[in-house]
Amino acid sequence: MKRFSQWKYKNLTALAISLVVFFFILDTPYVQQFIHAIGDLGYIGAFIVGFFFVSTYTVAPSGVVLFTLANELDPLKIALIAGLGSIIGDYIMFRFIRDNLGAELKLMAETFGGKYVRALYHSKFFIWSAPVIGAIIIASPFPDEIGVSMMGASKLKTWQFLAIAYVLDVIGIFIIISIARLT
Repeated sequence: MKRFSQWKYKNLTALAISLVVFFFILDTPYVQQFIHAIGDLGYIGAFIVGFFFVSTYTVAPSGVVLFTLANELDPLKIALIAGLGSIIGDYIMFRFIRDNLGAELKLMAETFGGKYVRALYHSKFFIWSAPVIGAIIIASPFPDEIGVSMMGASKLKTWQFLAIAYVLDVIGIFIIISIARLT
């Protein structure tokens, strides 16, 4: 275990391992029952689903629960409540990326990209475009990790990130719920 704690890329390795494990257990009956049980919780379930909707690991089952809730509850309330859950998930990810993963990614970029990556990171184009592209990704139905990473790499203050991410999460969830109601 000591070797793992000294490994330079332990967070990236843990991320990759957890992705593989999740895809193997996704179709098990226990996980499917858990997904349906959360859907039965109504707006509390929407909050929980919002929390899990931001991650690559859990976006698919969370989307399934949102589709289920869309036919039973008010779409705007679901979006607002699930948005609160998602902002908590985004904040945890934001702090993790800024505090832990960012250093590993920076080390990897310097190791493999050197001065070109450093020049891009400090360019005016990156400083302006990273938060914008990150915001678009957060508002999309795709997992938020890349968008949060881009916003975390920018000079946004935490309160600015939280405000922007909440609005974008609510919009993205509302669009998904609206599409679910149409089908």
